[in-house]
Amino acid sequence: MTDQTWNALLRDQLTWHWTGQLRDRLDGLTDEEYFWEPAPGCWSVRPRGAGTAPVRAGSGAMTIDFALPVPDPPPLTTIAWRLGHVIVGVLAVRNAAHFGREPTDYGAFGYAATAAGALAQLDEEYATWLAGVEALGEAGLARPCGEAEGPYADRPLAALVLHINRELIHHLAEVCLLRDLYLHTHRRTRRETS
Repeated sequence: MTDQTWNALLRDQLTWHWTGQLRDRLDGLTDEEYFWEPAPGCWSVRPRGAGTAPVRAGSGAMTIDFALPVPDPPPLTTIAWRLGHVIVGVLAVRNAAHFGREPTDYGAFGYAATAAGALAQLDEEYATWLAGVEALGEAGLARPCGEAEGPYADRPLAALVLHINRELIHHLAEVCLLRDLYLHTHRRTRRETS
């Protein structure tokens, strides 16, 4: 396999998951699922001024629940929160640091007020990330991450790509699990009430 490059292999790891297991499972996500709180005290994305979490972040009409240090045990989170984390903390911040996206962070981002809006944000940030990784080529993967990655500044960008792949795979699998839980919980509730 002399024509295979590490860059293509790293992208294939993520795109296989995205197209083969994930993205279609997010189609049809409803606003009710997006904001559903499976347990009391969930962190979520909320209209500005709503909720009781100690800190709110976000520049628009919607904010995300957040606190540092994260409470122990950490609160359960909604699909909205998990998507917000992936869109901003996993992708958008890295796209800004490495691939020319406008700078953002948890406090500056405009969180989606609907499931469809969040999925559009996810698709956009994912496409930017994938194109940015491809543009690195082989040589770019060996380049140090730089100060944007804090204590990992000296690690190669390939290590960051692997980390982001893991983050996307595991957090978006959690979103799919929450969708499954919502479906089965609400199906049982409908049967019990009929």
